[in-house]
Amino acid sequence: MSITPADETLQRTVATLRGAGCVFAEEEARLLLEAAATPAELDVLVRRRVIGEPLEVILGWAEFCGLRVRVDAGVFVPRQRTRFLVDLAAGLARPGAVVVDLCCGTGAIGAAIAARVDGIELSCADVDPNAVRCARLNVGPGAHVYEGDLYDALPDSLRGRVDVLVVNAPYVPTDEIALMPPEARDHEPRHALDGGADGVEIHRRVAAGARTWLAPGGSLLIETSEEQAPVTARAMADQGLVPSVSTSEELYCTVVVGVVAHD
Repeated sequence: MSITPADETLQRTVATLRGAGCVFAEEEARLLLEAAATPAELDVLVRRRVIGEPLEVILGWAEFCGLRVRVDAGVFVPRQRTRFLVDLAAGLARPGAVVVDLCCGTGAIGAAIAARVDGIELSCADVDPNAVRCARLNVGPGAHVYEGDLYDALPDSLRGRVDVLVVNAPYVPTDEIALMPPEARDHEPRHALDGGADGVEIHRRVAAGARTWLAPGGSLLIETSEEQAPVTARAMADQGLVPSVSTSEELYCTVVVGVVAHD
């Protein structure tokens, strides 16, 4: 069988990406070829990937929980491991539930929960205006997206009404940012990565305000690491929540769930 020019282009692109250290070079090459309208445009896209720009930003989208989620430059890219957080949150939400996606980034988590659970009242919030603009496009007109620092962004009408409060806040310790892959540390906003000295700084702030916003029987879910989970759980317990830890070995994801303790 003869090799076509398209085959040659694919092979050349795969070799370039593999040489740059891309683990999934073949898959990425096919996506870049689909995205490029001309050979010149393909060259530009490949160069961007070689220097470490996230594939999702180059394409303008990420596949997440069966959805095509828009990803703008400078916004945190949703990780596939976070599907576990969505699984747990969707399992706790009921049709018509009030759901808040705090530190929402692209809004991927909220959008994925809304796609699984009928009729939820979804609100998302992020401190970054770029993320807020991106999230509004992903969650659609039926949801509300607010800009501000954690709970400061939320309207008072949500106080005491939130059934599921889902949070993927940054949890990388400050000193470990430099050890992250270049596509994260060089191309994603620092505030979306840096979780403070022990990585749990923002988790403590979230836990401190959770009881004000949660409805009776409501749940707070925070993605964290397996190593940090006990510290995240302690932050919840210190605020009167009863924590439990769930881990997906398949997705390498750990989530701490806290519920309001009964008096």
